[in-house]
Amino acid sequence: MTDLIAKLKTPDDCIIFAKNASRLGHHDLEKAAKKKELQLKAAIYGAKTDAEIEAIAAVYAYEEVLSRKNGKPTRASRTWPMIEKHGIITAVERAVNRPDVTVGYKALEEIGLEEFAFEAVILRHPELFSEEAVMTSRKRMKS
Repeated sequence: MTDLIAKLKTPDDCIIFAKNASRLGHHDLEKAAKKKELQLKAAIYGAKTDAEIEAIAAVYAYEEVLSRKNGKPTRASRTWPMIEKHGIITAVERAVNRPDVTVGYKALEEIGLEEFAFEAVILRHPELFSEEAVMTSRKRMKS
């Protein structure tokens, strides 16, 4: 299975593979191809570290959820400017440290993709974030 996903080189390759996997009932392969698509998009964006790639992949996953919900391509219009202004890691921290749960987290959680939420990124890379952001993320991911 990993070999099949490793051979995918572009986001479009991943999209086609995921559609075919879904059609054939291989949902594990569909999800793996979707994850690879998001990682490739993040790399194309210019994310360098694992944490940055995961954070940008989270934004793309959120945009996909929004696009499905709205029935048309929808951009994370408040997140991208924050990333451009503050940088990827700082933007993630700022989003998670807000008092309310992020809209992105709620949307991803609803479809079982909370692994792509900023909170999950923080918990996978706690050394890059403040103690407050780590604690908030832990609390949200537990509930």
